[in-house]
Amino acid sequence: MSRQGYVKCELCPRECILGLNERGNCRARINYQGELVTLVYGKPCSAHIDPIEKKPMFHFLPGSRAFSIATAGCNLHCKFCQNWEISQINPEDTDNSDLAPQRVVDLANQSGCRSIAYTYSEPIIFYEYTYDTSALAKKAGIKNVLVTAGFINEKPLRKLCEVSDGANIDIKAFSEDYYRDICGGRLEPVLKACKISAEMGMMVEMTNLIVPTLNDDPEMIKQLCGWILQNMGPEYPLHFSRFFPLYQLRGLPPTPAETLSQARELALKEGLYYVYIGNVEVAGAENTYCPGCKKTLIQRQGYWIGEVNIVDGKCKFCGFKIKGVWS
Repeated sequence: MSRQGYVKCELCPRECILGLNERGNCRARINYQGELVTLVYGKPCSAHIDPIEKKPMFHFLPGSRAFSIATAGCNLHCKFCQNWEISQINPEDTDNSDLAPQRVVDLANQSGCRSIAYTYSEPIIFYEYTYDTSALAKKAGIKNVLVTAGFINEKPLRKLCEVSDGANIDIKAFSEDYYRDICGGRLEPVLKACKISAEMGMMVEMTNLIVPTLNDDPEMIKQLCGWILQNMGPEYPLHFSRFFPLYQLRGLPPTPAETLSQARELALKEGLYYVYIGNVEVAGAENTYCPGCKKTLIQRQGYWIGEVNIVDGKCKFCGFKIKGVWS
């Protein structure tokens, strides 16, 4: 939308209105001569080959590799961000490569990666790059995974879902106050993004980083689990992740393993089928268990994958259908 030289960005709920040469809150989009232009198209500042489990995606081609890319910028400003050196900086201040969408697909194919992950910072702010790369990857038989905070408007999200296969959506906390004070965003659009992504057939997994004293209240965690049960279903995986003191929250301690274990037990008790713990080793907390017969379906330790007892999307022991992308 443009009026008298101003443009309105309709990508995310911020809907920044920009005068000439003004940047959006994400730093990656600018009003150039009355048109909204991305500053990061084909300019990733990070490109690596990762285990898909690192995203974390536990129900998506286990044991496979993902060609992972990111550009500078983000439309949230989390005080605990582990990638703040690229997410909270201008694109011209990072060391960028020239990787056009087709080149990304070619590199993923040459390296034997079964998916491309748009990750590390926020794929929503490099939307055009993500979309075009995903469309080409889909034609080439390579799957696409969004690792995102889900702070996006409905129309662009639905378009992106058409070329995407999976997403790990980071639900920071089940609290609007937390989103406002700690992340500079809002919760409601993120919850809506989870529902829309699942509705459009994507394999959705969710992550909740538990930060001591800020979002570790069991009642808040219980409310999050209740929302997932009512709006998504018990079959969508939830990852509880350990916080480490970084960026603007260096004064807090790391999340105790006991806190994460208690959150996992609470979520399982509430009725979620698949609940995992990340960033710390807790025996058995990375394995996938069958909700039917309770036997181990996928054995994990870090990024190592042991036995996989899922056949044609079902538990090989009892036939229970397991939510995921398995082939």
